[in-house]
Amino acid sequence: MPAVMLRVRWPDSTVSECYSPSTVIKDFLQAGNAYPLADFVERTQSALTLASERVQAKYGFACSAAADQMQDIQIRARDFTGTQDAVVTVESVVESISAQDATRSSTN
Repeated sequence: MPAVMLRVRWPDSTVSECYSPSTVIKDFLQAGNAYPLADFVERTQSALTLASERVQAKYGFACSAAADQMQDIQIRARDFTGTQDAVVTVESVVESISAQDATRSSTN
């Protein structure tokens, strides 16, 4: 299952790398787009929940990394609560093969 790394710029111009275990996140966020803070949090929560469900369907267990990423985003977003016109910009979206799939394909 391909994973996706997002590079996001927060309202204070700091940059974070965010992980999704599924390409479904690309249905919710696009590189180059700026999202109001609350919208960004809502989109990532929806996308990461769906991504974790896809992992569950494929491997039989939910993705704890997706849950951790959701929590990290929510914690970081709290830093900007009350900041007028706070936006998060998705700078890049890079798809890569997951470590688990890489291991499986190298043994086949």
